[in-house]
Amino acid sequence: MRIADVRVITTCPGRNFVTLKIVTDEGVYGIGDATLNGREKAVAAYLEEHVAPLLIGRDARKIEDAWQLLYRGAYWRRGPVTMRAIAAVDVALWDIKAKAAGMPLYDLLGGKSREGVMVYGHANGADIEETCDEVERYVGLGYKAVRAQSGVPGLDKPYGVGRGRMFYEPADAALPTETVWSTSKYLDHTPKLFEALRDRLGFGVELLHDAHHRLTPLEAARLGKSLEPYRLFWLEDVTPAENQEAFRLVRQHTVTPLAVGEIFNTIWDCKDLIQEQLIDFIRTTVVGAGGISHLRRIADFAAVWQVRTGCHGATDLSPVTMGAALHFDSWVPNFGIQEYMRHTPETDAVFPHAYRFEAGLLFPGDTPGHGVDIDEALAAKYPYDPKQLPIARLEDGTMWNW
Repeated sequence: MRIADVRVITTCPGRNFVTLKIVTDEGVYGIGDATLNGREKAVAAYLEEHVAPLLIGRDARKIEDAWQLLYRGAYWRRGPVTMRAIAAVDVALWDIKAKAAGMPLYDLLGGKSREGVMVYGHANGADIEETCDEVERYVGLGYKAVRAQSGVPGLDKPYGVGRGRMFYEPADAALPTETVWSTSKYLDHTPKLFEALRDRLGFGVELLHDAHHRLTPLEAARLGKSLEPYRLFWLEDVTPAENQEAFRLVRQHTVTPLAVGEIFNTIWDCKDLIQEQLIDFIRTTVVGAGGISHLRRIADFAAVWQVRTGCHGATDLSPVTMGAALHFDSWVPNFGIQEYMRHTPETDAVFPHAYRFEAGLLFPGDTPGHGVDIDEALAAKYPYDPKQLPIARLEDGTMWNW
């Protein structure tokens, strides 16, 4: 079964997505996601100009060999552009192999470890009261876990407070929108949010929060300690992880569970964090970390140290990644939770899929492959629309982490 055609499809049904379609000489095709929010064209060009020519004529069944070719053969390894391109190829080839076998992808991976995948949604509001209302609304929709983000007094556009509710998309302009950040105001305000949430909802719902890389290690430790009475499911991305040892200081001061990894590309980005048990959840995702093949290696390594998975699942990942992730989540023994930001109806129409939400769980469906397709005719009606993520500066103008 040889690869006969490789197509890169860029579309914008509400936001930009880059999709790879690999077609074999037997007519079986597979779909992979290569989206990199705000840098979509870079990955599309990498796929079209460098990857696609390498794939034509290759045996579509040799997934591991293709992965090694694209990783080792490029010499310039790792990085978000390279690894997302590899991920798109890897997922498309897994899709082809599962379709050819006539089985859902989770069966090809080894079969289900659970019947449904617990997910968390995103609730946000302009202030504490509005955020509490939104969390309560998510609970009413059946969610067992909710990420809560609130506006901060004195800050105009804090992270995680979107223009919409169910379909949050921060990339909003062709050039980055500038926002202002104050760590002290955030640290004073955030514990009040979770005190109010527990007062209203009790401890029957799991609560999560994202600091989005904005704190120093000591500030992160302070936040984790202040949130301990409210028993968070996890505190996410508390400090930049380029220096993995930074999490040692955080760990020394708080027992609030820590999650990180949505911007990681390989196992090397999280090796020390995992083997030194400095985190509780690893958030690397199918599209970010080189596809299912490499994510399985990360998950197996994490299992040795009792670290669980918590794959990134924001709307800047297409339904293709969500479908693949749900098959991975259904199989992986050390599953923790799956992020689930709903896509817009326009996106869902372009990417018809078999997965469904019910009672706080996502179910991948039993369609052969990963269960997600692309309507190319409809996708063509939504041309690429340049959008970038915002940036953040401190109140004195210093560039900071958005």
